[in-house]
Amino acid sequence: MPTTIAPHAVATGDHVVQLYERDSQLIDGVSAYLSEGLRSGATGIVIATEAHRAALESDLRDAGVDATAAVEDGTLLWLDAAATLKRITTDDGVDPDAFFAHIGGLVEAAGAHGQPVRLFGEMVALLWEAGSVVAAVDLETLWNQLGERMPFSLYCAYHSDCVAADEVERVCHLHSAVVAHTDPTDRWPLASDHAAAREARGLVVDALHRLGHQGETLANARLVVTELVANAVIHGHPQVTVSLRSHGTTVRLLVADGSPTMPVIREATSTSTSGRGLQLVDALATRWGAHRTPAGKVIWAELSG
Repeated sequence: MPTTIAPHAVATGDHVVQLYERDSQLIDGVSAYLSEGLRSGATGIVIATEAHRAALESDLRDAGVDATAAVEDGTLLWLDAAATLKRITTDDGVDPDAFFAHIGGLVEAAGAHGQPVRLFGEMVALLWEAGSVVAAVDLETLWNQLGERMPFSLYCAYHSDCVAADEVERVCHLHSAVVAHTDPTDRWPLASDHAAAREARGLVVDALHRLGHQGETLANARLVVTELVANAVIHGHPQVTVSLRSHGTTVRLLVADGSPTMPVIREATSTSTSGRGLQLVDALATRWGAHRTPAGKVIWAELSG
């Protein structure tokens, strides 16, 4: 069997696969893979179902990546999996010439200036789910051949319900590595009162312990979530919700509330009794930010071990 890797560890030249049980596992994994690439200057190509494109757009936003802006500046391309599949198939199966002309052309254009290219594709999954196993294998093989012609990384995914137990090894051997299951996002609604920060701190610390985090990451997460929740209770509106995501050594904390007012770092003097919270978050987090939502806003902070 190929080796198992984390989503954020996928490198140029890799053709990986994730066998997922729940959509939350898939979206968490692909979001980590894409956001890592987009932040580092890669161009992303997503060939997915409408539902998964919408979920990824929301998840990328929570990760601090503006997918709409990325589409506008050409660093992210959204394509519908079924429509794209029609362009490269005939009644006899996948058309190699059409594949290399259309898909190869997309990849070549995306990396025209030497930037890395990260793809997520669900066309093979659609074929497999439709019972066109031979065509799915042919398409995976064509992806591998394209990878010999030009540099890019490709993240494939199959729902585990669609792959029989005796076919799992076959699917995995078409790829260079298997993506480890990502834990779905932990999310906790909190009462908007003085006890919320203490409750959030306990929930986050317990979850990070279970995920194997310790030391500086654990200590910093404890402080950051305390400050973010305290600010949400004071300056936001109900309901306050805390979310936690863990990708390898990176932890992302998200705190949502019902106020659209964006956070601002204020200058705090030595005699100030407030105003230090975001200064502390800014000092401890690898990066942090905020965005408005239909219900209010989300403030997020990333910590790296």
